[in-house]
Amino acid sequence: MNTKTLFIALILTTLSVSFKAQSAEDYLKKGNNYKENTKYKEAIEQYNKALEIKPGDLNVILQRAFCYNAIGDFTNSEKDYTTLIENQPNNKYMYLSRGSARNKLKKYNLAIQDFDKVIELDEKNAEAYNNRGWSKKEAGDVEGACKDWHKSKRLGNEEAKIILSNTKCK
Repeated sequence: MNTKTLFIALILTTLSVSFKAQSAEDYLKKGNNYKENTKYKEAIEQYNKALEIKPGDLNVILQRAFCYNAIGDFTNSEKDYTTLIENQPNNKYMYLSRGSARNKLKKYNLAIQDFDKVIELDEKNAEAYNNRGWSKKEAGDVEGACKDWHKSKRLGNEEAKIILSNTKCK
């Protein structure tokens, strides 16, 4: 092998290594690292790259939903949680998270439906009653909100205790 051929082979090897495509798992790991360091926008970029390679990866979508929520992008958070619910229709945590995003989007009636589903799946979920109380209050059902906060308090929710001490609920 002459020097010119060797040089060309070396350049091609170097180029192939530097242009090596990353796997979806690589992007997921980078995204998780950014997420752990509260660099949520950077994490979302990595998760999007992972989803380009492996569309529909529920773990990636879950991580991205969390990050969207953390930066206040509740519209995209809601979309991701909807995708997760479509694939895991009995996962109460997905409904709880989507309901919280919907509260932030002032979609109170939809949020109430999500919290209803959580309660259907887990009738002792204090957080669902507490959050549904906020949705009901904002939707104009103060009496229903008070009932939910009382139920949440009976189930041990500390936030509900504070809410009830600061409201006119009977």
